[in-house]
Formats: sequence, C-alpha cells, structure tokens
Amino acid sequence: MGKSKIALITGITGQDGSYLTEFLINKGYVVHGIIRRSSSFNTGRIDHLYTNPEILNTKLFLHYGDVTDTSNLNRLLEKTHPDEIYNLAAQSHVKVSFEVPEYTAEVDAIGTLRFLDAIRETGLKTKFYQASTSELFGKVQSIPQNENTPFYPRSPYGVAKIYGYWIVVNYREAYNLFACNGILFNHESPRRGETFVTRKITRAVAKIVCGYQKNIKLGNLNAKRDWGYAPEYCEGMWMMLQQNYPEDYVLATGETHTVREFVDLAFKGLGVELEWQGEKEREKGVVKNIDDSLLLEGLINVKPLYKELVLKYIKKNNVVVEVDKNYYRPTEVDLLIGDASKAYNNLGWKPKTKFEELVNIMTLADFEKVIKRGY
Repeated sequence: MGKSKIALITGITGQDGSYLTEFLINKGYVVHGIIRRSSSFNTGRIDHLYTNPEILNTKLFLHYGDVTDTSNLNRLLEKTHPDEIYNLAAQSHVKVSFEVPEYTAEVDAIGTLRFLDAIRETGLKTKFYQASTSELFGKVQSIPQNENTPFYPRSPYGVAKIYGYWIVVNYREAYNLFACNGILFNHESPRRGETFVTRKITRAVAKIVCGYQKNIKLGNLNAKRDWGYAPEYCEGMWMMLQQNYPEDYVLATGETHTVREFVDLAFKGLGVELEWQGEKEREKGVVKNIDDSLLLEGLINVKPLYKELVLKYIKKNNVVVEVDKNYYRPTEVDLLIGDASKAYNNLGWKPKTKFEELVNIMTLADFEKVIKRGY
C-alpha cells in the first residue's frame, strides 16, 4: 500500500472544510487543518471526526493558525509538507464585508498572497486550491457567467476575492506554481452558517412551524442565485487538483432561482402553502393553506406530532414572511447563473442534486434539529 497523500485545509471548521475533510479521509488522505484560536468551541461541523479516536491524530490533525500570520504559515508548510493545499479560509459573508471591509481584505485578499508566497519561499512542491466565488461577477456582464466573463464585484468581499483570484493567476504564471481558482457559485447544505440566507430561511421555517418564531424578515426576495449542494462542489475542488495542468474552473448548476422560490419550497416541505401579497418593501408571505400531503417524505413518521404543531401554531392568513430593508445590501447582486461546461468537459464534474431536493434536505435537517433541541 502506497504512502497516503497529505492535504492541508484552511477554513476546515466551515461548511466546505468539513465536507472536504470527510471526502479526503474517505479517499485515504491524511488531513491537516488550520483552526483559529477561540474562547469557545468552534469545531461543531467536524466534531464527529475530531472525537473519533480512529481518525484523530492518525488521519486528521488540527493546528492553530491564521492566514494573517505569515510566519505561522511558513512553519505549518515546513511541518506538514502537504501534497495539496485547499485555501477555504475567508470572511465570507457578503453583507458583513460592508461593515468590516479592511478585515475582509486582510483575510480574503492578502491572506491568499501570504499563502502563495509561503509556498514560493519554502520551495514546496504542492498543488494549491483557492476558493473563489461567483460574487466576482457581481453586476453581471453576460448571462450565464463562465471563466471568460468579465468581473464586476459589488461588495468588499467580491473585491477582496478578485485580488485573491488574480494573485493566484500571477503566481502560477510567474513562479510556475500549480495553483487553481475554483469559481464556485452558491452551494448550500445543513452545515451552512445560520446567518446565510438559505439557512436563515430553513431554520426560521422550522421554528415557525414549531411555535418558536412568528415570522422571518428578509431582504431582496427577487435576488436570483444559482444554488447547488455543497458536498458535490467539494468533490469538484479535489478534481481540479488531480489534473496535469492548473486551470481555473466555474462550478455551478446552470439554474437560477429567487429567494422567494426558496422560501416557498421550504414552507411547502413542512406542509404550508404561501401566497404573496403586496410589492417591494410591503410584500408579505401569507399562509394560504395547510396540507400535510405536502410534507417531506422524511417527515412521514412524525405526521401526528407535526399536525399537532401546525394546527396549534399556524393559521390561514398568518403573515410568516416580511421584507425588511435593513437586510438590503448597499449594492445588490441581482442575478447569478453559472456555466460549468469547462468543468464538465475537462473534469467530468456535474451537479447531481436539484434545487427542490437541496431545499428539502436543508428544511428537513433544521426541522429535526428544532424538534430534538426544542428551539
């Protein structure tokens, strides 16, 4: 049996980091993850791996570090000698980036430079993956967006990620590094952070049905996104680094859906049909019908409990969704839809999970959490 490949992952405690870690360990890799020191536990997404004695310190090793610390990155590279590096660390919340633009640039832009320069200085022969984003396209210049579409970012996050993108290209060409940008469109899962709109929706819908919350307030319901399933996108990251030559790739589903559609499907999965009244900031989502025949298949076994909850807490004409302009971005990205033809042709990658299935997976997971935890 040959020697196991070694991977180093920043952002290992995030959604993508946790799925990628599982994927690589299943592939026989030894995984080293960089985590930031915190006064509270922040390893929830990888606890099932971290607490497994057959995995911890044999297949998974965690190191304190930060992409804002150059000397730390150099030491970690010399200590771990990774075959592959996945730079997933970021301040990745678009709206938050307007509030902390300098920090966003420090991590998302200069952090990438530090990593690439550490590879150059140590002379390490490795393959580098940079987590890029569809937010590069921002005010889109063509539809759909692919690797040749001009960038027009609309947030400090998007601008910082553009620097990260181009410094990867520059170091690849200047120093012959194997470095790739994965321009990933929105990818979601039950492990998505609760402040991101998709998790905010599915968690709120579960809490509304269970009586812990009256309604949900959202921003632009007309914003259109290309939403895929995160584990499949993590496999795409790995596939990029298995090629003979480094290139940049868009990963996307090629479908676009509004935030309103996401809300509709989340409520529908828990047996609640909505109708929309009003326009713009006065638009509201109102309960039109309650029908347990709409329930997700995974909820069939809890039908009696579910029906009791719905009848107790939700009535027809209840307002369960409201628009709050405080959630609007200063500059909005109205439409994102990706063309992943290059990834399909070169990597053989394509998304498998459809939009409705993705919403159902997330809604069911949050409903089960609310039922078990009681909040």
